[in-house]
Amino acid sequence: MIKKTLCFSNPIYLSLRNAQLVLHLPEVEDNGTLPETMKKEAERTIPIEDIGVVILDNRRITVTSGVLEALLENNCAVITCDQKSMPVGLLLPLCGNNTQNERFRSQLDASLPLRKQLWQQTVKQKILNQEHILRTNTDKETNCMRVWANDVRSGDPGNLEARAAVYYWRNIFADYPGFVRDREGIPPNNLLNYGYAILRAVIARSLVGSGLLPTLGIHHHNRYNAYCLADDIMEPYRPYVDQLVIDIINHNDDVSVITKELKMQLLGIPMLDVVVNSKRSPLMIATQQTTASLAKCFAGETRHISFPEM
Repeated sequence: MIKKTLCFSNPIYLSLRNAQLVLHLPEVEDNGTLPETMKKEAERTIPIEDIGVVILDNRRITVTSGVLEALLENNCAVITCDQKSMPVGLLLPLCGNNTQNERFRSQLDASLPLRKQLWQQTVKQKILNQEHILRTNTDKETNCMRVWANDVRSGDPGNLEARAAVYYWRNIFADYPGFVRDREGIPPNNLLNYGYAILRAVIARSLVGSGLLPTLGIHHHNRYNAYCLADDIMEPYRPYVDQLVIDIINHNDDVSVITKELKMQLLGIPMLDVVVNSKRSPLMIATQQTTASLAKCFAGETRHISFPEM
């Protein structure tokens, strides 16, 4: 089942009733001139089990603890945003799988050679997907990227991921003079930041659902990063966000500000078409296949991660 992604950008009161998320609009409830029938019609309910991601993008949103408990029990990712509407926080359940302890142990006991081989697969598929995006959207030469992808060795000691990234970012947004991929950089960095934050939440949610620790990465190991594994596994998925951003740019003259319309397009990331193991599915479903295969790698049942192929 494909879960819903909900974004709340206006003041709202979220409560729980009969396993349903109840939405109340304060300005409607507090308006004494409106009849009671109209106030009741302003109330909306959504089954908790249908929700996969919730984005809280307003400082005047009120959420009951019952809502948070129900969302987390259903393995929902809750994202909070700052005053600039950029995601800054992520809330995930502590337990998302029946065999979590066993899978934690398998993940913690994973050997260094295994982790290096998994990172090799990750980097290779990321570069191949980046090559596809660059080849289909520009007239730039991409043979070098295919060579780099094939030359990636266990653990990527040659840092071919970085070499490919430099070439990719130098050419993919050539129409934006001086563009450099940087969180604080010029647009369309703002769109990429927002899109990657959504993607990161979806990946983290899938990792928890597969009984894995999002904190313990196979390559990333920043002591201040609580989602190192999510940052590892999302790498081959990033080009899907890049393509969406390119499509947005091609249909909008100004992307300096993430408007409500642009945000709605970015919130469609969990629904993007993705091909994994020659089968097409929404990105949210594909990430679950990827993280499930990763859990099998840690358990010694397979040696390959099921990554998306463009």
